[in-house]
Amino acid sequence: MRDTNLLGLALGLITPWTVTSCDFDAPAHRLDIHIDFAPGSRFACPECGAEGCPAYDSETKAWRHLNFFQHQAWLHARVPRVRCPKCGIKTVTSLPRARKDSGFTLLFEALIMALVTAMPVGAAARLVGEHDTRLWRVIHHYVEEARARADASAVTRVAIDETAARRGHDYITLFVDIDEARVVHVTNGKDAATVAAFADDLTEHGGDPDQITEVCIDMSPAFIKGTAEHLPNAEVTFDKFHAVKIINDAVDQVRRAEQKGQVALKGIRYIWLRNPDTLSHRQRATLDALPTRTLKTARAYQIRLAFQDLYAEDSPQSAEVI
Repeated sequence: MRDTNLLGLALGLITPWTVTSCDFDAPAHRLDIHIDFAPGSRFACPECGAEGCPAYDSETKAWRHLNFFQHQAWLHARVPRVRCPKCGIKTVTSLPRARKDSGFTLLFEALIMALVTAMPVGAAARLVGEHDTRLWRVIHHYVEEARARADASAVTRVAIDETAARRGHDYITLFVDIDEARVVHVTNGKDAATVAAFADDLTEHGGDPDQITEVCIDMSPAFIKGTAEHLPNAEVTFDKFHAVKIINDAVDQVRRAEQKGQVALKGIRYIWLRNPDTLSHRQRATLDALPTRTLKTARAYQIRLAFQDLYAEDSPQSAEVI
């Protein structure tokens, strides 16, 4: 079997597409595969689907394909424009294994999307030897395509949290469907307007802000305000992580103030931020040696432990602090 026939089978080409030649450059770590159609070939109209349209002219384009071992593989093909009796001159879009104007084959795009779910885009770009802007174009295409199909009609409970997009005060806010454990909306900022943007997006995807019955947030006044204004039927639940963080910060503030007159409290900050059952033997011994009955820090620590016990209760109220 000729190597061109073998490559055609490997690529899954069907008539009228065939591999006409291939060029392998070992020093450059590159394989170029040339695909063409026979003279007189006819195609379906990309607009109306009419069969048997003749080629009017063509333009040669290239797509990056999956690597051939450690070598980059590129597909080159003449892209025909066809003359349709009904639609006129139209460019054929049903190229083998390629999406229009992508620059990559579908298999290579699938590889990109698999990589970026497991690593930063920059790292994926370095791995495949492409600039990250090219990868971002692929990502935006499939994310926007998926977002267009998203159905939010069953969303009734959401969790809201912000995270820093990069260094500095540059934040994005995420909205998560609690029942399905999936992100349903992401927007810039961390103010009340983010909740308004979510409510609008929810409506655009078949949801209803009035059917949101529960919202889990931190104690941000902006999120509280946004929820009250744009998700009017939602009960607010403050999430455990942020509630406990506030208590931890309060314990540390007490320790900082008290250590000015208690030398024994210096250098043991992390003892008060851990639970008793997670302390090392050395930390346990240090804690036991302190005059805990007279220390304000020790009393604050006990209040923190009692607060955490609320979440261990079976009562329905144990999951929320309003």
